[in-house]
Amino acid sequence: MIGLLDELAITNLGVIDQARIEPAAGLVVVTGETGAGKTLLLGAIELMLGLPARGGLITAGSDEAMVEGRFILDGEEVTVTRRLAREGRSRAYLNGSMVPLKVVAERVAGIVEVVAQGDHFALRSSAELRRLVDAALDGDGLRFLEEYRVAWSRVVELRKDLTRIGGDVRALERERSLVAFQVEEISSAGFIADDDERLLREAGRMRHAGELLELLSGVRSLVEDAEESAGRAYSTVGRAVELDPDLSPLHELAQGVAAGLAELGTEARVAAEGVLHDPELLEEKEQRLALLSDLRRKYGADLEEVLDFGRQASLRLAELDDLITRSEVLDTELALAEGSLVAAAAELRQARQRAAARVEEEAEGHLRDLGFTTPSIRFSIGATDPGPTGGDRVDLLFTSDERVQPGPVAKVASGGELSRLVLALRLAGSAGEAPIVVFDEVDAGLGGRTALAMGRKLADLARHRQVLCVTHLPQVAAFADVHFVVERVGASASVRRVEDADQIEELSRMLAGLSESERGREHAEELRQTALASRS
Repeated sequence: MIGLLDELAITNLGVIDQARIEPAAGLVVVTGETGAGKTLLLGAIELMLGLPARGGLITAGSDEAMVEGRFILDGEEVTVTRRLAREGRSRAYLNGSMVPLKVVAERVAGIVEVVAQGDHFALRSSAELRRLVDAALDGDGLRFLEEYRVAWSRVVELRKDLTRIGGDVRALERERSLVAFQVEEISSAGFIADDDERLLREAGRMRHAGELLELLSGVRSLVEDAEESAGRAYSTVGRAVELDPDLSPLHELAQGVAAGLAELGTEARVAAEGVLHDPELLEEKEQRLALLSDLRRKYGADLEEVLDFGRQASLRLAELDDLITRSEVLDTELALAEGSLVAAAAELRQARQRAAARVEEEAEGHLRDLGFTTPSIRFSIGATDPGPTGGDRVDLLFTSDERVQPGPVAKVASGGELSRLVLALRLAGSAGEAPIVVFDEVDAGLGGRTALAMGRKLADLARHRQVLCVTHLPQVAAFADVHFVVERVGASASVRRVEDADQIEELSRMLAGLSESERGREHAEELRQTALASRS
C-alpha cells in the first residue's frame, strides 16, 4: 500500500488552539521546546486512528476539540475527523459521513505505525513481543497460526459442551425425564391456539341449552303474534294510502316491519335448531376445560403461555438428548482435540522461532548502523499453557556486546540503548510494512554520533514511506525533508514550517540553546550539510 498523511488540522487540542500542517513524503520532523506541545501532534494522529481519547485533551475554556486529517492511500483521498466533546460522547467521521469509531479504526488499520517512548515498556510484555514476532511470520508460519486458532476454537467449543453437561450424566438424564414428561403432557392434550376461548363458548351454550331453547321458543311465539298485528297494520295503512297517496311512505314502513318480523322468526328457529343439548358431549368439554386449567396451573397463565412452554421444553429435550449422546464420546473428542492443539502449538512455536531469528538478524543489522559494534538480540520462545494466541511465552534478551551473555532487556539496557533497540525492532518488524510511521521521541538518551546515525537511519527509512518524527535532537532534525516547529507563548502553542534560514535558526537553538548565536548558526549549517551529504 502507498500512503501519505497529506494534511492535518487541529482545533482546541490541549495548548494548541489552531494548527494546520501539510506533511510531505519523506522524513517529516517536529521540534520545539520541552512542554511546547509537540506530542499533541502524535495524539492528534492517534485520535484519527480510532484510539480512545484521553482525558484533558480539550483546551481549557473550550467545549469541543477537533482533529481532521486527509490521507492519500493508493491514489484515493480518505478524510477522517474526530470531534471530542467536554460533555457527551465523541464523534467520528469518515469522508464526511458520521460513522462508529470502529469503522474509522478498520479503515485506517495498518496504515500508520506509531512508535512511542512507551514502547520501551512493551519490550517487557510477552504479548507485545509475540505480536512483533508474528508480524514477521512467513507463509507457512501464517498457516500454522491459523491452524492453531482453529484447533483452539475446537477445544474451547468442546470444553463449553463439557461445562454444559456439568460432568454428571445422571443429572442430565433426570432432567431429561422431567422435560420429556412435560413435553408429553402438553402435546398429548392436543390443544392449539385459541382453543381456550372456543371451549368456553361451546361449553357455555351447552350448559344453558334448555333455557336457551325455551327462550327462543318464546321469541317465535311472540313473533307470530306480532306478525298477525303487523299484517293488519299493513292492510289498514294501504286503505289510508288509497285515500291519500302522500301516505305511501307509511305503507312502505309497515311492509318493512312485517318483513323484519318474518326474518326474526326464521333466525330464532335456526338458532334453536343449533342448540345442542348433549350431556355426554358437555361432560367431555368440561373435562377438556379442567385439563386446560391443570396445564395453566403448571405451565402458564393462559393457553398461549402453556403452548410456548411446550415449545421451549421440546427444544430443551432435543438439547438434552444431544448432550447425553455426546457425553458418551465427549471425553474422547476433547482428548483428541487437545492433542491436536499441542501439535499445532509446537508447529507454530517452530515457525515463531524461525521468524524471531529473521527479526534478530535484521534488528542487529540496524543496531550496528546505530552505533553498536557487536550487539546481540535473542528472543526466548518457550512453551506455556495454550491460550487464544498460542502456547508460547516470548521474552527478549539483549546485550550491546556479544562477548557478554545476553540478559533480560529491562535489566541490561540503558535508556539510550532502549531507544535504539525499539527503533531497530520496529524497523525489523511491523513498522517495515506500514506506509506511514510515526516516531515519538524514541531518540531519548542519545546524542553525538549515535544521534546522527539514528537520523540517517530514519532518513533511509523515509525513502520508501512517509516518516513523522517528534524529536529533541538536532542531529535527527538535520535530516528532515520537512521541518515543523511547535512554539508556545503563555498557554497557547502554534505550529509553523521552517525552511532554509529559519530551519538553521531552529537547529542552532537545539544545538546551543541560542537561536541568535553566530557560532551556533555555523554549527547548525555544518550539521545540515553533513546530513544532506550523507543522504546523497
